[in-house]
Amino acid sequence: MDKKIIVGSEEWCAFPGLGIPAIKARVDSGAKTSCLHAYNIQPFNRGGEAWVSFEAHPLQNLRRPRVRCEARVLDKRTVRSSSGDSEKRLVIKTSISIGGSVWDIELTLTNRDSMGYRMLLGREAMMGRMLVDPSESFCLGEIPPSQLEEYYHDEHHMAGTGLRIGVLASNPDLYSNQRIMEAGAERGHRMTFLNIRQCYMKLDSAEPEVHYRDGRILNNLDAVIPRIRPSQTFYGCALTRHFESMGVYALNGSQAISQSRDKLYSLQLLQEGGLNIPISGFANSPMDTNELIDMVGGAPLIVKLLEGTQGRGVVLAETRKAAESVINAFKSLKVNLLVQEFIREAQGKDLRLFVVDGKVFAAIQREAAPGEFRANIHQGGTASIVKVLPEERKLAIKAAKVLGLKVAGVDIIRSKKGPLLLEVNSSPGLEGIESATRKDVAGSMIMAIEKALKWRPAIATGDSLPPEVSD
Repeated sequence: MDKKIIVGSEEWCAFPGLGIPAIKARVDSGAKTSCLHAYNIQPFNRGGEAWVSFEAHPLQNLRRPRVRCEARVLDKRTVRSSSGDSEKRLVIKTSISIGGSVWDIELTLTNRDSMGYRMLLGREAMMGRMLVDPSESFCLGEIPPSQLEEYYHDEHHMAGTGLRIGVLASNPDLYSNQRIMEAGAERGHRMTFLNIRQCYMKLDSAEPEVHYRDGRILNNLDAVIPRIRPSQTFYGCALTRHFESMGVYALNGSQAISQSRDKLYSLQLLQEGGLNIPISGFANSPMDTNELIDMVGGAPLIVKLLEGTQGRGVVLAETRKAAESVINAFKSLKVNLLVQEFIREAQGKDLRLFVVDGKVFAAIQREAAPGEFRANIHQGGTASIVKVLPEERKLAIKAAKVLGLKVAGVDIIRSKKGPLLLEVNSSPGLEGIESATRKDVAGSMIMAIEKALKWRPAIATGDSLPPEVSD
């Protein structure tokens, strides 16, 4: 008993083999496996063995410093979290230093950004070596900020060595834009936020240019990520098109964005591509109201403004009389609208599949707030992890391909006829899906640019991961 280390509910430790001199750990004897926060997880092959490269934020609630690590892959396991969710994680073995003692432990790797601690110390790592006093903290001593600064002041910053990427958007404080900027910087790229309204175009067959409000000429960008709000679709697409004409890669092209923003045209393209959509009707004259209602099977039905977004401009008409009133009211305002069949069996739920570079990277189920019919987290709904069916995955991937989008938020509703496409968003929000799935969606967008431009970070060379460890 005297040889065992007495620890509290939280302690400082280190991982010398990973280059992490200090990280605060949550000591949890209720958890079997120890876990380390990791992002940009990149499996590779070294000398015929499976290895993994990843980056870590060792300091709680901070995205700086970041430490790049490499380790041999020990295993790949399914781990069940305290919330009951299961996740496949890579497992590594490395030495831990704590309280003056050093021994090897197994660590699973996952993104713990949303958790209170970047490190979880489980009972397997403590067995036979530690006693836990949950009423205490830092029994082995605190590490002052000055010491942490000394540990990490020589951190190698990758920023400035990678691609020059501009984020074309309107609000730099928006979660999605912040995450994209952070993800790019974390992968070593020079990120620039560009307010669309502050960009000016010079049309010249010899020297076309894009100027910014501070006098900069933006011709040296390698890529842009358009995040265009609906009210700026015309100018945002024109700006994106100008960058494309100058040879700058756009993650989502101007034509693809324009197509996706026109709800009627996008449905026509999806229909032409043989994809299943809800029965929809469109007309220009109020004289056609009854025909429209009958066309989609009568009430209840959905009325959508073509210019609406994020659930706005979408109305459920529960009776025929209500449908006539809503349609005629909208038409009196001279706005374009769609009438669409109501899928009762969906029970106010839909799926958001986040497609990146031809693959479904993450997916959530969105459930409408009480009293609402549309599953939309922007309008007070909730998001949860969902198991996506193969036909839903194929539908989302093909929808993004038909519209020419590298990145898309594809909304699908489950019906008796199978999955139906609701719409495809060219600037999908990241907060709901990253919070629910704890996946680095922003990082996947940056990696899509790297792939398109054939850029690779300075990590160990190697081939693909062996089949038994690969996803």
